[in-house]
Amino acid sequence: MASSGPRSQRADWQRNHERLLAAARPLVARDGAQVSLEQVAREAGVGSATLHRHFPSRRALLDEVFREAVEHLRRRGDELVDGDPGAGLLTWLEELTVAAVETRGLTASLEADADGGPSSAADCHGVVREATVHLMDRALAAGAVRPGTSPDDLLALVTAISLANEGNPAAARRLLRLACDGVRP
Repeated sequence: MASSGPRSQRADWQRNHERLLAAARPLVARDGAQVSLEQVAREAGVGSATLHRHFPSRRALLDEVFREAVEHLRRRGDELVDGDPGAGLLTWLEELTVAAVETRGLTASLEADADGGPSSAADCHGVVREATVHLMDRALAAGAVRPGTSPDDLLALVTAISLANEGNPAAARRLLRLACDGVRP
């Protein structure tokens, strides 16, 4: 006989939460901030009421998907510091570009919807900038980047490429590689 106590309720709640996030990630990548909450619930195999118990608003769902993406980027930045400085920076810029392409509209939506509290988009910018500065400093010291190139130059480049290639990570990667050829000494 299965237990229906608090432990099984928490496990069931966690399972549903993970299913909702797993369903939301590709839908957000495809549809951006306008993702259909009903479709997320359908893809997760739960009802709309369950979705709303976990995420009382679209903002709450998008915020958690965004936080996961930012945490992944933070970990990748930390991992890339230990390798070849030039390759690490290029890998970082490619992964950052693809992440931006796959979360199109999400940053702007979260910034526009901020209610005076800390913005997930602002947190993301801080994480991304810190990792870019660190990787860029290493690449400059190793002579892998043209002197005078700044982290803000590279972030502007990533932003422009990702906006111009929404929904097309392969094209974004190709354009980034072309642009990075001009950044190398």
